[in-house]
Amino acid sequence: MGRLISAQEVAEHKTEDSCWFIYKGKVYDVTNFLNEHPGGGDAIVAEAGTDATVAFNDVGHSADAIEMMQDYYIGDLKKEEAFVAPTQPNKTPAPAQSKRVNLAIPPLVWDIVIPSAVGVCLFFAYKRLAQAQHAL
Repeated sequence: MGRLISAQEVAEHKTEDSCWFIYKGKVYDVTNFLNEHPGGGDAIVAEAGTDATVAFNDVGHSADAIEMMQDYYIGDLKKEEAFVAPTQPNKTPAPAQSKRVNLAIPPLVWDIVIPSAVGVCLFFAYKRLAQAQHAL
């Protein structure tokens, strides 16, 4: 267990220079991860200073991503504040050039759908090739 951190303290860290969020009652400082995030740092900064549990889960992060979060864990949210949202929105407007669509592909697609589609395509390509050679 790390140190106890208030929701107010988390709310003060909502910029690219200091980016914290709450996930399942734990607080993470992901400032140094912004440039490495596959979806871009803006996706994280949009949730900075808040409880990002729902947004994080909605994207469909992999088990590896969740495990990697341990490197950024800094403490636990104070229990009495576990379900209290900050009174003011903590989101800073994103710069105009960063208005891009963040399309995260869920693990189901990467792990099942895409390999299956490739397998079906290869099967039919092989059948077509076998028919063409048999015709000769």
